[in-house]
Amino acid sequence: MLGVRFWVPGTPIKERGDFMDYNEKYMKRCLELAKQGLGNVAPNPMVGCVIVYDDRIIGEGYHIKCGEAHAEVNAINSVKDISLLTSSTLYVNLEPCSHTGKTPPCTDLIIKNNIPHVVTGSKDTNTDVAGRGADKLRAAGIDVTEGIMDKENRELNRRFFTYHEKERPYIILKWAQTIDGFIDAERSADESAEPLWITNDLCRTVVHKWRSEEQAIMVGTNTAEKDDPQLNVRNWSGNDPLRLVLDRTLRLPEGLKLFDKSIPTIVFTEKKKKNEENLEYIRVDFNKDVIKEVLDELYKRQQQSVIVEGGTILMQSFIDNGLWDEIRLFIGNRFFGKGVRAPEFSADLVSEDELDGSKLFVFRNNDRFIA
Repeated sequence: MLGVRFWVPGTPIKERGDFMDYNEKYMKRCLELAKQGLGNVAPNPMVGCVIVYDDRIIGEGYHIKCGEAHAEVNAINSVKDISLLTSSTLYVNLEPCSHTGKTPPCTDLIIKNNIPHVVTGSKDTNTDVAGRGADKLRAAGIDVTEGIMDKENRELNRRFFTYHEKERPYIILKWAQTIDGFIDAERSADESAEPLWITNDLCRTVVHKWRSEEQAIMVGTNTAEKDDPQLNVRNWSGNDPLRLVLDRTLRLPEGLKLFDKSIPTIVFTEKKKKNEENLEYIRVDFNKDVIKEVLDELYKRQQQSVIVEGGTILMQSFIDNGLWDEIRLFIGNRFFGKGVRAPEFSADLVSEDELDGSKLFVFRNNDRFIA
């Protein structure tokens, strides 16, 4: 038989042979391709696609940028001999879309090219798709296999799935602390606004890489005032995130770098103030759950992820409310003796690395949705 080997529905598991390994081989390639869209495709998911004929990849592609062609389109367009499509299998790590958004439905293109077999990773839980893509393919007579490397795909697209399933952005808390557990030294209000570095240049480069991968970045009033951060991407190549700052009474000086209007910036405040170019003021009730109000606003704006680089008060607010997904914690080779204590939390450690003398620990929330 021409084309790849595939499992015929109803075949006993013991007779499937290397079906799963065979499908995983090409799904892994889909995930490798999908990763290349990190930082450029949101609010869309990261998707990669390969087309296989007779155990040979004849086309592949990934979703490069939001608003541009999806992975399936790029993969199909890369096939030199389109006559092979009628005997090929299309692999894609997320269920093909069946609705018209900024681009036409990928299901229509698959059906149009008479591709007989489609293998997918995860079901798209976006309510615009939610199983309808696979149903549409089956209705057209296409054999669809689902759930190949589902866990790995949900991990890769954890921002996308969190956004659609929890109706909030994926939240990353990032801070650096000393060996003796301080996030900052004691500083008087009249000290000059500049960051007090705990880690090193390599760690700062890593942080700028992270910023390029997320849609928004947030700090509180004290961090903005004491450190005067730019919250942009300088030591890495990538997009600047949307800047967010809490300023209840609008007491922050207008000369801070956050207000230089070089990057879209939102100030959450209880005061009324006229918006300016790249500087928007949103009123929220600080006497209520201000964190939830901020997250609801980001959800409405289709911001799928936010990295929080604030101080202990802001971080602890997220932690105490269970509103976080990852903690990325640096421990620098410094002692303060006294100062501002780091946030307290309980979580699962998922990785540990050493970066030129500093330690990086990554934790996940015990309540995370990833199995």
